[in-house]
Amino acid sequence: MSEAAFLPPELESGVQPPMITAIILINVERTRVNEVAERLADMPEISEVFSVSGNYDVVAVARVAYNDAFAELVTNRLQKIEGIEQTNTMLAFKAYSRHDLEAMFSLGSTAD
Repeated sequence: MSEAAFLPPELESGVQPPMITAIILINVERTRVNEVAERLADMPEISEVFSVSGNYDVVAVARVAYNDAFAELVTNRLQKIEGIEQTNTMLAFKAYSRHDLEAMFSLGSTAD
C-alpha cells in the first residue's frame, strides 16, 4: 500500500495545513549523546537538535504537517533509536520569536 493511502483529506486535496511544532526533551545514555543527536538531525521531521545542560541531554524541535505524522514520529520512530532512555514532548501553541519579528519589520526598510 502506498504512503499516500495514509494521508488525511486536506493533504490529498493539495491544501497544506499549518505545521505542528513540538519540543521534545530527551534523556540519553551518557555515552550516546552525539550518536542520538546525529540520528535525530538526519530525520526530516526534526528541524533542530541541541545538546543541553540540565535535566535533559538533548532537545529536538519537530515540525510535521499533521497529527498522525507526529504520532508516528514520537511513538514509533523515536522509540527505535538506541540510546534514548526517556522523552518528554511539548506541543507548541504559538511561536514568539524576536528573530522572526525583526526580519518581518525590516522588510523594505533601507539601512545606512
